[in-house]
Amino acid sequence: MSFRIGTGFDVHRLAAGRPLMLGGVQIPHEAGLVGHSDGDCLLHAVCDALLGAAAAGDMGEHFPSSDPRWRGAASLIFVAEVRRLLADRGFVIENVDATVVAQAPRLAPHLAALRTSLASALGLVAGQVSVKAKSSDGLGAIGRGEGIAAQAVALVSSPRGTNQA
Repeated sequence: MSFRIGTGFDVHRLAAGRPLMLGGVQIPHEAGLVGHSDGDCLLHAVCDALLGAAAAGDMGEHFPSSDPRWRGAASLIFVAEVRRLLADRGFVIENVDATVVAQAPRLAPHLAALRTSLASALGLVAGQVSVKAKSSDGLGAIGRGEGIAAQAVALVSSPRGTNQA
């Protein structure tokens, strides 16, 4: 059995009049994340962590913003595709740990829904997924409420060893 770790990071700016999607959950807020897709930085960070663990590139390689197929796409589509890619290469997702950094909205009331949605999207049980929320205490662009960032770490295993890519 082989274990591999990957990390992911994503950040998007906020704009008024857009739905705020995080972890596949619509969060009530006056602004949403701007992106070629739905801008769900939590799911993008998780996808990058999983792709990194499998040495399979990154979101930009698999879902480039230059490709019109992904315009406005729900990021849950990316998660499903990344899951398929990992499974095709013999990897099993063991756990994911993610942190969302946002000054607003307050995310603590939504953490259970984010965790449940992410676990479901990944085909995992809740005990294999952690989602935390932090603020940047008013520092920088995120602290000014201009955007939201997310980072993730994923552990995958493979009974076939480490030469999957």
